[in-house]
This record gives sequence, structure tokens and C-alpha cells, in this order.
Amino acid sequence: MAEQPEAGVQFGVFNETTEHERRVALTPDIVARLRKKGVGCLIEQGAGLAAQYTDADYERAGARVCDRQTVLATCDAFGFVSRPDATLVTAMRPGQWVIGMLGSFTDDAYIASLAQAGLTAVAIERLPRQLSAAQSMDEMTSQNSVMGYKAALVAANAYQAFLPMMTTAAGTIRPAKVLVLGAGIAGLQAIGTARRLGAVVTAYDVRPASKSEVESLGAKFLDLGLDFSAGQGQGGYARQLTKEEQAAQQAAVDEKAAQFDIVITTAKVPGRKPPMLLTAAGVKALHRGAVIVDCAASDLGGNVEGSVVGTQVTEGGVTIIGAPYLASDVSNTASNLLSRNVADVLSHFVRDGRLRTVAGDELDDALVVAGLEASETEESGKKGE
Repeated sequence: MAEQPEAGVQFGVFNETTEHERRVALTPDIVARLRKKGVGCLIEQGAGLAAQYTDADYERAGARVCDRQTVLATCDAFGFVSRPDATLVTAMRPGQWVIGMLGSFTDDAYIASLAQAGLTAVAIERLPRQLSAAQSMDEMTSQNSVMGYKAALVAANAYQAFLPMMTTAAGTIRPAKVLVLGAGIAGLQAIGTARRLGAVVTAYDVRPASKSEVESLGAKFLDLGLDFSAGQGQGGYARQLTKEEQAAQQAAVDEKAAQFDIVITTAKVPGRKPPMLLTAAGVKALHRGAVIVDCAASDLGGNVEGSVVGTQVTEGGVTIIGAPYLASDVSNTASNLLSRNVADVLSHFVRDGRLRTVAGDELDDALVVAGLEASETEESGKKGE
């Protein structure tokens, strides 16, 4: 077999394993795909172990496994599960590219630091999902899908009763009743998984189109008696509700939620404070032993009033699980999907063995949040400049 030509663009991935993070932004199968496109891959030692990929797996696929400093010194572009910290940004050289979920909607100071360092920053959270060319790059969709699947399993594990109906010699056990708030990608996966586990599932979302999607999975759509006919936002996400709409929605959800055993909330607004869907009063109305999984819990707040990252049990015996890291708990599958997303974003910017941006390209305009002007990028894309 003929030797492959020396790759023009060098792509690097670091070990991002932490207490909450087990994913990796490059998997061995993607190494092989990128090699065919003329992109060489370097990965920090041990980066894939938490996702069940050994250094030997990467080497067999054609990647170079090395220490962090070598990745930094050699690569033209870096892919991240999330984003590089300040120490790593400082260590990078001007002209290098950073690709990941950079938090550009809420952290202007961070994006400014990337620009000040002379880096070209590609923020995947700004991907225009409605473009057909962007579908394979959509990290938020792929990771939310994993999150919704895992949310149902976490809820089932915490709920101290059966989910399916069972008929035994001692009597019939009724099925658990599950309410999913937010019927986007994560919500639909949670619905499907809870249904497969045997629960009776009901769901709600402000987007009009979600009703048919919920019912197509065999779940019921929760009728709150409210009309948010303009609930669809840009890019397929739910829009931010007005204060009046939020108040009406909260009151209705609080009243309806009391009849359910498990509540899973998945309503995220990318880069912004998530809407509160269940208030403290609604939590208090749930019966002892009920379980809430809040996938939107974060430093910005969550869908459930008082939820925090981690598990807490209220005085009334309701378990609230703030779970923003669920995709990392399915690290192998999540990494498979995420690495494809990151690689396809990278490939969009590779032409003739070099990195480039093109003024006027809709994807470029949406994704590139810091870096050189398009007219200058052709020269800066040369390795080592």
C-alpha cells in the first residue's frame, strides 16, 4: 500500500478528563477520516481512556500520541469538548485555531481573550442548525440526544419503584407516570427511553410543532390551556418567553406536575439562563418519593427553582437531581458523535491543505467569533506563521 502524503493541516486534541468530563474530542475512526482529507492528528497521552479508547487505538488509526507541549507546538488547530482554559490560551501561539463550545453567547470577556491572543475561534454553539450543510456539525443536537437518553435512566435509577406495569401473584403494579418538560432533542430522547422502560409519559413544550413530535413517540401532550403560538425561536430552539408568559406557564405546570412520579426538564436556551418550568411550590406539591431530573441545572440556574448541580432531597421527600453532565456519563457514544461534529467543522475550513475563512459564507460568518479578517486569513493559515 502506498504511503499517505504528509498531512498539511495538523489537528490537536488535549486530555480534558475531569471530575465531570469523560468525553474526548477525537476518536480513532475520525482520525482515519481526517487523514483521507489531508489532516494529520495529534492527541495528548491518555486523552481517550475515560471514553474507552487507548493510546494504541489512536496510533493504529494513524494519530500521533504525545505530550501536551508537543500538541501545542505542532498543531494548527485544536478541537475541544468545551473550551481551553486561560492557561492553555496563554500557551497557544497567534494564528492557531480553537474549535469548540466556547460560551460565546454569555462570556464576551473570554472571546475577547482569544482575539487578544491572536487565535481564530470557532464557536460551535453558534451553528445555524437549519442549514443542511451544518447538520453533521451540530454538537448541541448530538450531545443533547445522549443527555436525554441518560436522563431517563438516571430518573429510573433514583425512583424507588417499577416504571412498567407488572401483574404478579401479589397484585398489579401500576406504571410510573413521567412528565418531560421541553420536547426538543433531549426531551424527545427522554420520552422515547422512558416509554421503552414502560412508563406512561406526558410531555410539554412551548413550540407548536412539538405536539405532533411528542405524540409520534406514543406520549401524551400536556394541555396547559395556554397559547404560546410564537414559541418557535431561531434555529429550531424554543424562544425565550416573556415574563408574563413564564408566569402563566409556571403556574399551570406547578398545578399539573403534582400528579406525576418523575419529572424530567430539558428546556435550555443556548448560552442563556434557562427558563424556570417548575417552582418551589410545584416541587412541594409532588408526592414523597417523586424524582426530578433537571438537565438544565447550571451556574445560570435551572428549569427547577432551587436546583443545583448534584442531588438533593427536599423535606417533603422529593429527590432533585441537577444533571448537566449526563452526556459525559455515556462517554463512548457521546465522544463518537462529538468527534464527528468537531471534525466536520474543521473540514469545512480546510482547503488545499490549509485553513481558511471565506467572507460571505454563512457558516463562516456564524461560527468564527474571533480571529483575523477573511482577507488576511489565507496568509495566516500557513503552518508556523
